[in-house]
Amino acid sequence: MNQPSSRHERGEAMFQQVFGREPRPGSYPEFLRITVDHLFGEIWTRPHLSVEERELVALTAVALARTDWELRGHIGAALHLGMSREKIIEVIIQLAYYGGWPVANNGLRVAQEVFAELDDAAGDAAGKDADHDR
Repeated sequence: MNQPSSRHERGEAMFQQVFGREPRPGSYPEFLRITVDHLFGEIWTRPHLSVEERELVALTAVALARTDWELRGHIGAALHLGMSREKIIEVIIQLAYYGGWPVANNGLRVAQEVFAELDDAAGDAAGKDADHDR
């Protein structure tokens, strides 16, 4: 497999690996470019930590910061990378001791919402498959 040559290409490949999708520009495409080039193209591709370990660090940081939107994304990324729901919950529970009970309560609430949305989506997909088979 060829290693992406540019920082931007490395960043896009890493973003895809972590989140399972292409980066979406949103309202600030320049900020996304900086994020893809620097954060994912330089920081996430450094040696010594696995992608999964880097995701645990990111998940912890956004949970501690109580940034719900980012936490939702990193819970999804952790699941995409193969982490179990139980492992994600354990990380958040441990944060109660380092970031306070409100941090853990908020993180557990967000995780529960993400898990419920995924379960609902899986149920909808199963229902569509059953309808198709009839």
